[in-house]
Amino acid sequence: VDLAESGGDSVQTGGSLRLSCKITDYNPSHFYAAWYRQVRGKEREGIAAIDRHGRVTYVDAVKGRFTISRDTAKNIVFLEMNNLNPEDTGSYYCAVDTAGSCPSGSWCHNFYGWGIQVTVSS
Repeated sequence: VDLAESGGDSVQTGGSLRLSCKITDYNPSHFYAAWYRQVRGKEREGIAAIDRHGRVTYVDAVKGRFTISRDTAKNIVFLEMNNLNPEDTGSYYCAVDTAGSCPSGSWCHNFYGWGIQVTVSS
C-alpha cells in the first residue's frame, strides 16, 4: 500500500484547503479510508472517514466544515476543509484499513501516510 498526500499549505483564518490522498496497491474489497490529524498538545485522531459504500463519518470538531470524498476511478480520497481556524493547525494524515477489520464509522485504521502540514494563521 502506498499513500501519497498533497495539498497542505498555510492559510488565514476562514480560508479553505483541499487535501488529496492518492492510494495505490490497496485491496478495494474492504475499502475504508480516513483523514487523521495531530494538532498541538493532542494525540493523533481520526477526523473524517469514508467506506466503500460512500458512507462518511466526521468528528464534531470538523462536522459542517470538512467534507471527505472519493474519486473511485482514480483511487484518490479528498478532504475539503472550509472555514479553517488556528485550532485546525497541525499534521494531517491519510489512513486506510489494510486488514479489513475496522468497522465503518470506527477509528482503527492501521496504515498511515507520512503526513502533510496545515497551518492556519489568525
